[in-house]
Amino acid sequence: MRALITLSVLITAVLTGCGGPAPTVAPPSSSAAPAPSAAPGPSAAPGPSVAPASPGPSAAAGEVAARCHTAQLSARLGPRTGTDGGQGWLPLTYTNTSDRLCVLRGVPGADLHGPSDPNGPVYSLFRQSTGIRDIQLRPGAGASARLVVLSYEDGSVGSFGSKQWLPTQLVTIPPGETTSLTVPWPAGLSVLRQDSATHPGSWIEPFTAG
Repeated sequence: MRALITLSVLITAVLTGCGGPAPTVAPPSSSAAPAPSAAPGPSAAPGPSVAPASPGPSAAAGEVAARCHTAQLSARLGPRTGTDGGQGWLPLTYTNTSDRLCVLRGVPGADLHGPSDPNGPVYSLFRQSTGIRDIQLRPGAGASARLVVLSYEDGSVGSFGSKQWLPTQLVTIPPGETTSLTVPWPAGLSVLRQDSATHPGSWIEPFTAG
């Protein structure tokens, strides 16, 4: 038996001398070593950073234009035309002097101011309400209301005996506003005062484009 042990030791020594020291083998761990983390798949990869959505068009782009205010407008009278039996008409033109779109709707106020008269110094013209529509005024654009005027002729007599009344200015108020615009009245253009008439020969009409 002792001879067999000696032979086994000799064989081990020979093998060790030929192959070098035997590799050290680590004892099995009580828990498995963590597996290398797998590379993330496409779904796990971080996506490109997304900027916050830019705001859409400003509300003004789709906003319904507001009513034209007096501060946005200028006014002027055009030449008198279409005279027939002392009655003719003048265009009262409003121009949008602002940088914003606005809407005219309705009939402007039209008061003629002049010298003393049996009816007083102011003649407020009748407003004709037929044909009213919205007129959109872009910056620099204009709209006109026809101002019909019955002038004095020989033998004609107005309310309370008024004759040959010559206004000096037109005071006009845009629809829906309380602040007025003043326009010089054409020199020498008389108006027959019919303040108390049911259907006077002078009146102001709604706005039309242009």
